[in-house]
Amino acid sequence: MAVKILAGTASDALGLSIAQCLKTDLVKCEIRRFGDGEIFVEVHENLRGEDAFVIQSTSTPANDSLMELLIIIDTLKRSSARRITAVLPYYGYARQDRKTGPRTPISAKLVANLIAAAGANRVLTMDLHAAQIQGFFDIPTDNLFAAPVFARDLEMRISKHKLRPIVVSPDVGGLVRARLLAKRLGCGLAVIDKRRDSLGKAEVMNVIGEVAKLDCLLVDDIVDTAGTLCKATDALLEHGAKSVAAVITHGVLSGQARAKIEKSALDEITITDSIYNQQSGKIRILSVAPLFAKAVQSIGGEKSISRLFA
Repeated sequence: MAVKILAGTASDALGLSIAQCLKTDLVKCEIRRFGDGEIFVEVHENLRGEDAFVIQSTSTPANDSLMELLIIIDTLKRSSARRITAVLPYYGYARQDRKTGPRTPISAKLVANLIAAAGANRVLTMDLHAAQIQGFFDIPTDNLFAAPVFARDLEMRISKHKLRPIVVSPDVGGLVRARLLAKRLGCGLAVIDKRRDSLGKAEVMNVIGEVAKLDCLLVDDIVDTAGTLCKATDALLEHGAKSVAAVITHGVLSGQARAKIEKSALDEITITDSIYNQQSGKIRILSVAPLFAKAVQSIGGEKSISRLFA
């Protein structure tokens, strides 16, 4: 049975690319907003008994994108789809994965509950900010990695430009992610330890590892305001790095992030199309559509997706 692909407005371009990789068409559906902002969804094809995949990153505007996803899932549920898979290339609210104070929410868990309550039967996402978020769902959840996509691209660029690479994590929390890419590339690893030297004073970046005369590759899952990224670049160059580039899965790029990157000492930053962005200046974009297409095909055919992690 062929899978049915729908795309929300936040991921319409990626959804189309995934459908093209699968040699199929997007399901025809209408998504519009009333004057007060309410979202309305109408599917123009019969999906009774079908295996439906909804492509929608919960990116800016995060609340609208999330609500749209929930309404699409509810529409499919009421249309008697056999199985509904929520495909979230970027899972918003993932940074709120634990209580940071005595009276604060765990919004990542709340969003997981909402997706399941709306009627999703399983979830497919990529590079969750915290791997344990998979456990927030009470339905099967697959978390793909962008590392293989980055690794293939970096191997070609390293060979072409004769680089001497070292992978750098911009914080201790991202060390596992950076180690994975360093292992794939067969190169060294360094980490930046961020801390404030005293209350109210500027953040201090301590580089752990030898980066002098090496081409540094900063690896992270999210670039939002780009403040940490630019500070990390300056710290590496101060420690003698030959050059600094970055590979980051999700390009949130809020506020003046693009301007900061263009003005920074970064050679370039490579992001994926998990969130819609336009390639310009120092910003390169790699498509993860083929990766998601293979995952969708495997899930639809009841086959293992473990090969996609290699």
